[in-house]
Amino acid sequence: MDIILSNFVFFFAVIDPIGTVPVFIAVTQHLNPKEKIQTAIKGTAIAFFVLMFFAVAGEVIFGAIDIPLSAFQIAGGIILFLFSLTMIFGDSKPEDEIKQLKSNPQTAVFPLAIPSIASPGAIMAAVILTDNNRFSIAEQAQVLVSMCIVLSITLALLLGASVIYRFIGDVGASITSRVMGMILSALAVAQILAGISQYFQLA
Repeated sequence: MDIILSNFVFFFAVIDPIGTVPVFIAVTQHLNPKEKIQTAIKGTAIAFFVLMFFAVAGEVIFGAIDIPLSAFQIAGGIILFLFSLTMIFGDSKPEDEIKQLKSNPQTAVFPLAIPSIASPGAIMAAVILTDNNRFSIAEQAQVLVSMCIVLSITLALLLGASVIYRFIGDVGASITSRVMGMILSALAVAQILAGISQYFQLA
């Protein structure tokens, strides 16, 4: 249960479902209610398959080019940390991705599925948390369960986006994104330290 909760917090931070709501509203403002529902489902489904691909094949890909998972874990942790800093000090997630939308008007794929839901941080997390050398099959299954729970929450928030947005607004989404960035920065440092410990075989 503790592992599922830990992984849930990790994925909730990197996916940031609440921060995705303003992005979804901006993407679908020209659509009717039925099309909005289809876009929410399609965007979440695409993100699910992208994350599942990296969870299943990510380690194989890096193994094929002879990169040790500990090195990838350290690199992934650094990238997650830098990603978290942009969430804290730069444009918040909804602000940044809505800017991308203005110059690249598309629907479910960009920027909703990628990079809003299946963010670079989420992809890194999917690979790092399913390392065969560190986690058993049961533990990896718990990672995927946690990921699916967060994606389910994301879909639920998207389906109720209009109601939720009336309560939180841009300010609420921005604050949530920055808080998630702080949590993610701590998780990223933990991943870096774990990768260093594994690489140098420290106790």
